[in-house]
Amino acid sequence: MEIYPNHAKRQLAAGGLAIGMGVRQARTIDVAAIVKTCGYDWLFIDMEHSALDLDTATQIAAAALPLAITPIVRVPGKEHRHDAARVLDCGAQGVVVPHVDTAAEAERVVSHCRYPPAGRRSVAGGQPQFGFRSVPVGDMTRLANEETLVVVMLESPGAIERADAIAAVPGIDVLLIGTNDLTTEMGIPGELAGPRVEDAYRAVIAACRKHGKVPGMGGVYDPKLLERYVGLGIRFILAGNDLSFLMAGARERASFVRGLKR
Repeated sequence: MEIYPNHAKRQLAAGGLAIGMGVRQARTIDVAAIVKTCGYDWLFIDMEHSALDLDTATQIAAAALPLAITPIVRVPGKEHRHDAARVLDCGAQGVVVPHVDTAAEAERVVSHCRYPPAGRRSVAGGQPQFGFRSVPVGDMTRLANEETLVVVMLESPGAIERADAIAAVPGIDVLLIGTNDLTTEMGIPGELAGPRVEDAYRAVIAACRKHGKVPGMGGVYDPKLLERYVGLGIRFILAGNDLSFLMAGARERASFVRGLKR
């Protein structure tokens, strides 16, 4: 084995679902094993909506590699091209770039995340994905391109309108709908079940099917809505995060203990 295989990418290639858990609060590398044991396929290491820095995010990513759970880092914004390259150099098997609104922006994402000829990512040796082995540059760049997931987030009505053009960009793997930002920009914040949202999902799913890409979603955690959108064709799913799961479990236990008879 020259490179750790990308478990989530293989799940998707086989036609299955790839289920991820967000990491916002955890700061130690054992979160990778914990999330794997809980049955997830990928980690959503979130540098956009948390205080996680590059060092902590990449330590978690590197720890995930031998566990067959795919570490994917969301960079703080589409302007952070250097962060995208650095997290890939330091252990991430995928990058999520938020707020991508046009095909031109998607092309820039590919340029930053893929080696030539697919993009213009700069070459760095000694990467965790290869177990720090010395690999010929031609093999290294080819394998890294094959095993990297490039994910763009569509979070505005304009992005949804341009979903077909974004999905047509070579080198993009997943179009991930950021449902909370989308509904907020639509003027219907938090209305995740309405017909306008379902229409947006259908548009993105159709664009992905047309161009051989994978449709994904974040921000939808209600079981009935999850079932509805997965039924429509969503396959790359952010199913929750460490903060929400911690609070739900802690709240349930506190309620139970306070209800005990004395």
